Amino acid sequence: QVQLAESGGRLVQAGGSLRLSCVASGRPLGNYNMAWFRQAPGKEREYAAAIHWSGATTYYDDSVKGRFTISRDTAKNTLYLQMNSLKPEDTAGYYCEADSSDYVYLTPSKYPYWGQGTQVTVSS
Repeated sequence: QVQLAESGGRLVQAGGSLRLSCVASGRPLGNYNMAWFRQAPGKEREYAAAIHWSGATTYYDDSVKGRFTISRDTAKNTLYLQMNSLKPEDTAGYYCEADSSDYVYLTPSKYPYWGQGTQVTVSS
């Protein structure tokens, strides 16, 4: 099975940018649909962005569309989330998750593999 490890989260001012990374080990990242979910304190985990295992299609929640970009480097077995024009409401723990089915789900319960998360805090 695949193991996932996120990094890159930190405190940033509103309007700033961050790039999150998720390194996969144990299996090729290209075998999985990959997604970034986020969870703010007291709230449920919610979908932010996803990419099909083929790399051909990406998906974004309306709240991040136009500001976030999901991408991957299969040679480095790493998934990325470029986050621009950050807002205080983007503050959350960000989780990289993987699923081996062909359909790209947008709910975290469909993803059997996830990392420990990385915290993003956006100050106003």
